[in-house]
Amino acid sequence: MKKLCNLVLVLVLLAVCNLAAAQTPDYNDSGSWAYWRVGEGKAADLFIICPTVDLGTDGHTNMSLADEATKANFVGALNMQRSIYDAACRMYAPYYRQATLADYTLPAQEAAPYFDLAYSDVRAAFMHYMQHENNGRPFVLSGFSQGAEMCLRLLKEFGKTDFVQDNMIACYAIGWRFTPQEAEQYPYIRPAQSADDLGTVIIFNSEAPEVTASLMVPQGLKSFCINPLNWRTDAKPAAKTLNAGACFTDYGGSITREVPQLTGCYIDTERGVLKVTDVDKKDYPPVLSVFTDGVYHLYDYQFFYRNLQQNVNLRVKTFMEERQGQNAA
Repeated sequence: MKKLCNLVLVLVLLAVCNLAAAQTPDYNDSGSWAYWRVGEGKAADLFIICPTVDLGTDGHTNMSLADEATKANFVGALNMQRSIYDAACRMYAPYYRQATLADYTLPAQEAAPYFDLAYSDVRAAFMHYMQHENNGRPFVLSGFSQGAEMCLRLLKEFGKTDFVQDNMIACYAIGWRFTPQEAEQYPYIRPAQSADDLGTVIIFNSEAPEVTASLMVPQGLKSFCINPLNWRTDAKPAAKTLNAGACFTDYGGSITREVPQLTGCYIDTERGVLKVTDVDKKDYPPVLSVFTDGVYHLYDYQFFYRNLQQNVNLRVKTFMEERQGQNAA
């Protein structure tokens, strides 16, 4: 009986491995991309990595690329951020076998293989983009939540390359953490210090003033953070009058509600998080069970939408002017 059970286990594992191999995306195929050369004729490119859309409620650990309903949600989640970037950028976004939301509730060691599988796809897509699509164009790297974590993994691996050093305008890794310990280990990853510094990483995590811990920045950890209203990294508050517009978007990318001057914010320099003022947390619930009341993770982009849009355009413009100056010299 024991031999039979072991045989069954081996067969199950082989079946799982074969299924994973069968789903390995081919990034030579434009069908493996949620966005593929979207917006020709733009000054720069965008390589954007989707946040978590697969909840994993039935126990599976990575998104299936054969699941058309989840892939539709994948595109929808990207569309919610799209107009932040599309004025200046031709857009690329790979489908990838992302880890599910349920994976975030597992012990780190148990969850690691699922995030590693997700990264293997993101890495392959980024390498394809580097080798076959970029052709020396400036690019923005962007991701939210799991997408931000994947961006940071890319920079840890590729951030010292000439490709990134010469061509990356900025990385918007919003909704995840980058700690001082990581900065010491990866000194070539430079957190943003101003509105227009180039080759840097823009990071923040939004929460109510009374929150002391979150999935993104657990208690006892500290992250780098920049204020998207005044583009400072100290505790100086930014009044809501600096907020050019909070935009709440749908899966089609349409803005369903826009509120200028909705909220101000300031940085909690002890934890390295963005404290959001002027809103009632009851009006902006966490929605997902992995977040507690007052964790505004799902609103990171939406609360500061117009300011981020302006900032992307500013950084692209600054990069293009600097590159033109170098070419002229």
